[in-house]
Amino acid sequence: MKSIKRVLTMVAIAVTMTACTNPESSTPTTSSTKESKALNIEKYQLKNGLDVVLHQDKSDPVVAVAIVYHVGSNRELPGKTGFAHFFEHMLFQNSTNVGAGKFIQNIGNMGGTLNGGTWQDGTIYYEVVPNDGLEQILWMESDRMGYFINTVTKEGLENEKQVVKNEKRQSVDNRPYGHTNSVVMEAMYPEGHPYSWSVIGSLEDLQNATLQDVRDFYQKWYGVNNATLVLAGDFEGVQTKEWIEKYFGELQPQPEVEALPPMPAKLAQSVSLYHEDNFAQLPELTVTFPAVEQYQADAYALELLAEVLNDGKDSVLYQTIVEQDKLAPSVSAYAYIGEIAGTFGISARAFNGTKLDDVKASLDKALTRFAKEGFSDEQLARIITRQEKAFYNNLTSVFNKASSLATYNEFAGDPNLITTEIERYKSVTRDDIMNVFNKYINGKNYVATSFVPKGQKELALSDATKADVVEEQVVQGAEQNLGMESTEALPPVAETKSAFDRSVKPKFGKSPTITLPDVWTSKLDNGVQVLGIEHTELPLVSFSIRILGGHALDTKDKVGTANLVTSMMMEGTATKTPQQLEKALGELGADIRFTTSDEYLTLTGNTLAANFTEVMALAQEMLLQPRWDESEWTRIKNETIAQIQQAQGNPGAISNIVYNKLMYGDENMLSTPISGTVESVNNITLDDVKAFYNNNIVANLTSVHVAGDVAQQQVTASLAPLAKTLKAGDVQLPATTAATLNEKAQVYFVDVPGAKQSFIKIGARAMVANSDDYYPLVAVNHNLGGSFSGQLFQILRLQKGYTYGAYSGVNRKNLGGVFTASSSVRSNVTLESLQTFREIMTNYNQGFDEEALTNTKSVLSRSNARAFETTDSLMGVLQNISSYDLPKDYVAKQQATLANMTIEQAQQTVAKYMNPDKMIYLIVGDAATQLERVNELGLGKAIVLDTAGNPVN
Repeated sequence: MKSIKRVLTMVAIAVTMTACTNPESSTPTTSSTKESKALNIEKYQLKNGLDVVLHQDKSDPVVAVAIVYHVGSNRELPGKTGFAHFFEHMLFQNSTNVGAGKFIQNIGNMGGTLNGGTWQDGTIYYEVVPNDGLEQILWMESDRMGYFINTVTKEGLENEKQVVKNEKRQSVDNRPYGHTNSVVMEAMYPEGHPYSWSVIGSLEDLQNATLQDVRDFYQKWYGVNNATLVLAGDFEGVQTKEWIEKYFGELQPQPEVEALPPMPAKLAQSVSLYHEDNFAQLPELTVTFPAVEQYQADAYALELLAEVLNDGKDSVLYQTIVEQDKLAPSVSAYAYIGEIAGTFGISARAFNGTKLDDVKASLDKALTRFAKEGFSDEQLARIITRQEKAFYNNLTSVFNKASSLATYNEFAGDPNLITTEIERYKSVTRDDIMNVFNKYINGKNYVATSFVPKGQKELALSDATKADVVEEQVVQGAEQNLGMESTEALPPVAETKSAFDRSVKPKFGKSPTITLPDVWTSKLDNGVQVLGIEHTELPLVSFSIRILGGHALDTKDKVGTANLVTSMMMEGTATKTPQQLEKALGELGADIRFTTSDEYLTLTGNTLAANFTEVMALAQEMLLQPRWDESEWTRIKNETIAQIQQAQGNPGAISNIVYNKLMYGDENMLSTPISGTVESVNNITLDDVKAFYNNNIVANLTSVHVAGDVAQQQVTASLAPLAKTLKAGDVQLPATTAATLNEKAQVYFVDVPGAKQSFIKIGARAMVANSDDYYPLVAVNHNLGGSFSGQLFQILRLQKGYTYGAYSGVNRKNLGGVFTASSSVRSNVTLESLQTFREIMTNYNQGFDEEALTNTKSVLSRSNARAFETTDSLMGVLQNISSYDLPKDYVAKQQATLANMTIEQAQQTVAKYMNPDKMIYLIVGDAATQLERVNELGLGKAIVLDTAGNPVN
């Protein structure tokens, strides 16, 4: 989605949208109609000024609804920062006719999904639902657009403040390098510039928001004439237009909004700032230059300049900073282009203890070389090919199409850019790219930020001054009843008198016809299993080659070997250097990555259908003929160690590592990190990696999965190298043992000093992957925490405002999965959150009834309407079949299990796997303020662990 890709910052949340109606006519009045035969795009405008864009796509029985409002953080005022994003949250709470909390709940009950985001220039709300729910969506969205403001209460306002502040803590304050963007923006733009503050704003400004602020913002920016409504998917055109007119047409427009003129930044001199980051483990340098606004010729050239500078081993940045000077494991360039200004950044996270003065000198050297030597036409051709593939990938889901159409229309005035903007990229020449390099980058002023670990100021640029970063203090009870002493109340706003009864919830339409994917299977002569789904909607193919074993086959003294195997297998082949392999993939516009998971190694690819055979040949060459490049080995090893070191300062990563150790115990390799530890990786040699490959990559553990616009015959023919070369072998996979439930609950605590949030994980071991219990547990968990309509989200976020989100679920593993309920909550309600988890789960254990079962059956059966939309989702079906030894019609069998489930079976499943009195409770947070309070939970004294999961004496 180019329009959103180009924005400076986007803050995502679960959201909604709103609508308008007109009783005077049954068909919309159009000011203009534009159609694109390629995508069947129709644009028209209601009398009240609402732009409507329709795109019919009958490939799946789903519909996406998106609304973009032309308002983002750039319309805020100093002292009221973060309000556009905050208002995005507010629209979830209530509206006159839908009711409090019902919007999110209704979408969940439809088997749909919703989300949204705010960026510097706009706000988007969207839903994707089975198409029989379309009228309900339009009813709900119109209610929020026209009948929202009088439902806002002081209590609701204060509750949502805590949710938004939790999001800020989670995405900024409690995350390594999280403050980088706000430091850059404040230094880049003059005081008062619409981009001079971060999208999420400051905690102080958020807390000071009033009911009057909410009303003023709504009435100024949320008019129908400041928005675009898009529908994409399977709907009936005439009826849909009648509904749009009915629900949206009668809403009254607000005064016209003046467009903001371009305001590109101008730096009189370079600025250098540093921040000692409480969560960073490695020093990071970011250099940011002012750039041009969106849809300008220079903007497209700048985006392609970033691609050139990111062009892997051909990139001058990589060759200089990574290969030659060996200062960082990687380096990246990026163009963030907004509506009124843009920036161009280059960032490198250096190795432990590296001085950023050295990184800056290396960067300057690279840019000087680029100014002299430039880049080749061959590089540009590869990049354009990748852009074309990205164009098709953007059309694989109705959500992508709906959101792209909405942003293109609202910000460029033309939804057809979804199909034509690719020509703007293709028209950029090599000279254009060098011109923008010289115009915006070469020798120009910049903002440099040095983010270094706490206590390591000496690593920052020597000319850097301290950045003004506000660090929130964790104060117990500081937010209890904050602002509730106010008696603020406002008279109601006059609302449009509707021509029909808006309190009547529309009924579902005709049930969608859900076609389950048709899976074909075969075997190569050497035993390799091949599975496929032919899907011809777009000229794309997704594929994977998976070998069972993975991290589970590591040895205790060399944990991380499997991960290093897949890293090295990306570094060239026997006949191609790493650089030559990158070029070959780039020329085909192919994406291939090789990854390690707990129980398998997976090579994943995505390509244009026309290039499938050549790309699959390259994939097999990578798998069957690894280069084991000695020069790359040292870099890969150092890069892995750097990643491990950084994870040691990330509370979320720490919680995952420790939780797995608690769940699987010392005798199971799944208790160790896939990447290993610094000690174990230092212990691994290239010979160890080769031995793992030779011993464990065998035909009888390998499967191939292909989904997309390619026939079975072509797939089989393309796999000749795999059939001929890969041999079967006697590899013993770890034995599966039955999970034992804990006899009682136990609490563990990991201290991360200064943490602004506590990461909570509560759970117990569950069943093996192909157990008959797996899908019943997925089903009964839905109402607890399987989606945003579950009790955990509804209570912990919506009712109490403790967190940004709370969920639960079971993961699928051959060695045994784990049932987990989790959240990241603000520190000063850690105990209260734990108590709430226990209360919800205890009551759930006791109260799963017929109504809950009926709702679960309805939601999960309906959700299949959107479960098989993209080639990637189809490939996931194939991978499940081969990885977990499932029948090829397992999806249909799951649906039969769900349909036939009795209340007794459901209650037995809840009792067996979801008993909070027999679970492990892990908290990763600030011990100084929270450890003693956690001990009040009533489950005994918490056992304190270090960040690796070992007891602290």
